[in-house]
Amino acid sequence: MTEHINSQRRHILLGAAALSAGVLPSISHAAEPLKVGLIVPMSGPFASTGRQIEAAVKLYMQQNGSVAGGRPVEIILKDDGGVAPDVTKRLAQELVSRDKVQVLAGFGLTPLAFAAAPVATQAKVPMIVMAAATSVIPQRSPYIVRTGFTLAQVTAPMAQWAGRNKIKNVVTFVSDYGPGLDAEKVFVKDFTEAGGKVVDSLRAPLRNPDYAPFLAKVKDLKPDALFVFVPSGEGAAVLKQFTDRGLAAAGIRLICTGDVLDDDLMASIGPAAAGVVSSHHYSAAHPSAENKAYVEAFTKANKGMRPNFHSVGAYDGMHLLYQALKQTGGDSNGDKLLAAMKGMAWTSVRGPVSIDAATRDIVQTVYIRKAEAVGGAWFNVEFDQVEKVRDPGV
Repeated sequence: MTEHINSQRRHILLGAAALSAGVLPSISHAAEPLKVGLIVPMSGPFASTGRQIEAAVKLYMQQNGSVAGGRPVEIILKDDGGVAPDVTKRLAQELVSRDKVQVLAGFGLTPLAFAAAPVATQAKVPMIVMAAATSVIPQRSPYIVRTGFTLAQVTAPMAQWAGRNKIKNVVTFVSDYGPGLDAEKVFVKDFTEAGGKVVDSLRAPLRNPDYAPFLAKVKDLKPDALFVFVPSGEGAAVLKQFTDRGLAAAGIRLICTGDVLDDDLMASIGPAAAGVVSSHHYSAAHPSAENKAYVEAFTKANKGMRPNFHSVGAYDGMHLLYQALKQTGGDSNGDKLLAAMKGMAWTSVRGPVSIDAATRDIVQTVYIRKAEAVGGAWFNVEFDQVEKVRDPGV
């Protein structure tokens, strides 16, 4: 592997080393590599998302080789910092025009995916969204395919569960951007339809380290529960301030989407997570044989780091790409790759998944989990599930 780092970008070139080492004797030396531009936040407040995605891409290629459909696969990693859409758009443009990538992938947050979408459309290259979770993302380009999740998709089962489990009134509290607004809308709709009452809906700025004023208002409102969505990386702050402000002691339950209880952060959240019920599409504690093997391999390859849901979005994104390349016989034409991706189904480490041929969005099982101490560490332990969940189309 050759790696180059500067202030704006990092390159990871995977596949060339394998070729030079002679481990691919069946591949013609004339086979042009398929280049994938992987744009993720490797620095800034959402760096954990980029770190998880990068690690999963590396692991997939270590396990499955650097060739698919007779084509060497080369990953070019770019750090967009996670907060400036114009940076993401510029990087996508450079990858397409200068580096000649045939696939774009990654995208940690919704505004960044929005920024890159026109580039994918103009260049006619598939854009695999591995993390960003606003419902409308695939509508921004006919070349977008999502392998992560949508906030609306994982919120609806939580609202329905709350309505069935003696939670009568709730305050919703979300980060004020696309996924948060999706989560708020779906929770209010489904919880109300289940007979519950939403007392108030609060929104915090996306980059907001101080949640105390919002939590003080929640404490005064005295709901049965507080429903929370904040993006991956912010959960520890919310849980700490929820406890410090005395909401748990006042008898207010915290329920949330799995972003809040990110597996990557469970060690730092610790006992503050105890008993918190969440809904999500992946937990490192998922009991399948596929996931146990994945967690073991991921942890071993990354100095003990636990895989989270963003890693699985990336791991499955690579699987989707490899299988599409096999179907096209290595043809990297964007329309042919996209056609191969539509309708594809497989058993992921998270459970059965498929790509809806009409929406290009992922269909998957959503699990209800409770945070518990297992073997001296904190995990989200699944106890219920809803199968074949589609985005509800908010």
